[in-house]
This record gives sequence, structure tokens and C-alpha cells, in this order.
Amino acid sequence: MPSRKITIQIMSSGLLEDDILVLGDILIKQWRIPTHLPLLLTFGSFRQRVKVVPLSRSDGIRLSSGLAKKMGIQPKATLRLIYRPHSSTLQFGPLLGILLSQDFAGNPERPFGQMTLFCRELVNACSRQGVYVYFFTPKHIGTSSGQVTGWVYGNGWKQTQLPAADVFYNRLNSRKLENKPSVQHFMKEVKSRYGSHFFNEKYLDKTEVFDAIERDGSIQRYLPESHLFRNYAMLKMMCSKYPIIFLKPIRGSLGKGIIRISRLEGGTYQTLTAQVGGTRRQTYPNLTKLFQSLSGKMKTTRYQIQQGLHLIEVDHRPVDFRALVQKNLSGKWNTTSIVARIAGSQHFVSNLARGGSLSTVKEAIARSMLPAGVKSKVGTKLKNAALDIAQSVDTHIPAHFGEFGIDLAVDTSGRVWLLEVNSKPSKNDNTPMGEGKIRPSVKQVIEYTRYLSGF
Repeated sequence: MPSRKITIQIMSSGLLEDDILVLGDILIKQWRIPTHLPLLLTFGSFRQRVKVVPLSRSDGIRLSSGLAKKMGIQPKATLRLIYRPHSSTLQFGPLLGILLSQDFAGNPERPFGQMTLFCRELVNACSRQGVYVYFFTPKHIGTSSGQVTGWVYGNGWKQTQLPAADVFYNRLNSRKLENKPSVQHFMKEVKSRYGSHFFNEKYLDKTEVFDAIERDGSIQRYLPESHLFRNYAMLKMMCSKYPIIFLKPIRGSLGKGIIRISRLEGGTYQTLTAQVGGTRRQTYPNLTKLFQSLSGKMKTTRYQIQQGLHLIEVDHRPVDFRALVQKNLSGKWNTTSIVARIAGSQHFVSNLARGGSLSTVKEAIARSMLPAGVKSKVGTKLKNAALDIAQSVDTHIPAHFGEFGIDLAVDTSGRVWLLEVNSKPSKNDNTPMGEGKIRPSVKQVIEYTRYLSGF
């Protein structure tokens, strides 16, 4: 039985009992909802027995202000309703909880700082599809996993008590927060106790990804040689095989701390290190001296050592590609967007935080020096690679993911390579946000929520 999108009418105090639900007789007849016995009303983890009272010539729904308060529902909320006859259950939903890193209660206009615009976009997208959304942080998690203090948007932002959601979307931007015992306990409790779904539930590191998927025959063609950097012997081996190699912090982001090592004439070596203000360049007379300079960094940072690639360039600047791959209304992986990222003039990495710029795939490929016959195939190759890699990571890493930011490269022969997989992709790398505009990436999150929750 399909769900029905419906606007909730909340009655003034005293007009309805909290265990009464007024439902339009059109729906009652259509769904054959019994009115002679109590039904179970659910909304996320909320459960209450109610008696259904029909309202003639209507397909709407009314409930008491007391019941709405228990459920955390605001006036004029748009929800979906579904009747499950086998369990005599009327289910409101889906209820979506967004877990964010921090809020600013003293600034009710922008309670999530720079994330507020993204949160408003989610609210608008949810309203259109009949999904009820709230936002909370680790500090809102209390002793009971069945209830959360969260932010909702009605006439402005406000905090209220809400049930545990049907689906949780993890947007924490810190491994430290994600690994807090209270957060981990909450995630386990809502999944086991209420059957909640929690997607994007963990950060990935580079070694974990490559170790998990390197034996997958369907994607080996995309994988540059890559290892956890352990010692001098490994550095010597990689430098003897490839003229350029990269050291990437396994838990790094935004291109921070990446080291490019190139072999020069006469046995000397050069390193380029990505820093905030630009690129730091150093030269070493031999590999031993270079390793000695790295050994201090290795005490505090673990690196992935990776084969260097000869990337295509635009205006003598290297280009890579960020694919946003998400699960859709059918629970299948789908490529939402792919953009080209061109490195800034003072950098060898393409991240926007390092001065990189965005371009369409078509434009970047057209401006590259690839042969004409190769150019026409690159777009399809990138899309196929992104989907193959997403499926492989999802299969081989035991966690629930709903989206990936997959960084891909194209070398000067037109071959596609995997650079990195990010389980917490930025929401600023695809279509720009506009007032009232819902980006495909946000719409996809809502559709996957509906898939998971059965609405």
C-alpha cells in the first residue's frame, strides 16, 4: 500500500483527547481502516494507542495539541501516512534526523553557522516529499535513545523534544566527535531497539579503502599501486618503479599535508608539500636524506604511499574529478554529479580549499590535450568508474553508506584512476545553492530516506 502525503491539522487544547485521531472518511474507506478498535500510532520511536474518528467528506487528519507535542510535530507539518493492516498500525513519517557537529543556540537565525543554508535546503526538500526532519548534535544526545532534543524549522528555528528517527543521516565532520562513546552508543541503541537506519555512519581512511577493494577484480583497473607507508624499503621500492609518487595522510582532507615526491636527474629528489598558503618545495641529494626528513612526520601522521600519475592538464594545471554517487529511491547507486577540479596556480592539488576551481567535465576535457577520439569517451568512463567503485566499497567495507564523494583522475592516455573515496562529501562541490532551489544531491538524500523507511 503506497503512503499518502498529508498536512497535519493540530487542534487547540481541550478540543480533542490525546488518544483520538480524526481521519477523513475518504482515507478510512480507501484503506479500510477500522474505527471500532484501537490502532497503534507510530512516528519514529513514538508509540501510542489511538481511536480513529471519521470526518465526513475529507481526506485530512487532525490531532490534539497534546499528542502533537508528544510527537514533536509542528503546526501545518506535511507528513506521509501509511496504514499497515497486518499490525493494525497507522504510521506517520518518515522521520529523518540529521546529526551535525555543532549548533549555536545563541544565534537562532543561523543556528548551524555556515551549514544553516544547507539545513534550510533539506527542510524545503523534506516538506515537498512529506518527510519530517530535525537536526541535532552529539550534545543533544541524552540518557534515553528514544528521545532527542532537536532543531526543527517552522516559523523560524526552534528546539523541541522528538522521537528517535526512522533514518539518521550522519553529517559529523570530525572523527573525534563520531567516535565519542555517547555517539557510538546512541547509534547502536537506535538501530537495535527501534530498527532505525543510520547511513554514512563512519569516516573512511585511505588505507582502509584500498585494502578492502584491491582484490575486487571488477575495479583493479582503476587502482594505482598504493600501500600503507611503513619504512625506507617501501619508499625505495616505489621510487624505483615510478618517477613520481605521493604520500597522502590516511585521514587527511582538503588536500592538506599531501607530499609529491619526484626523482630528478643525478639521483636527487624533490618534494612538494601542500600547505595553506601554497606549495613548499624542497630538494634532497639522495633518498636517504629525504626519508630522514619524513621520519619525524611519520611519528604523528600515517601516510598512504601511492603511484604518481601523469594527469591531464588545463592551462598547465593538473585536473581531477569529483563524482558524487548516492543511493536513490530504489536503494541503488546513482551518479548525481561529476565536476572537474583544476588546481590553483600555486598548488599541485585541486581542492577548492587550496585555490582550485570548478569546471564542467565537458569543458575540462575539451581544453585538455587528449586525442579527439579519446575525449568523447571520458565522460562515460568516469561515470562507470564511479558506480563500480561505490558498489565495491559498499560491498567490502562493513558499514552503511548512502553516498560517496569519489575522486578520480584521467591520465594522458585517457585511462581513469581512483584517487580517494570520501564518505562525508562536501555539499558545495556540485550545483551552487540558490534561494528555494533544491539540488539533486539533497533530493537524493530524501529519496533514499523514503526507501529505507518504507514510505
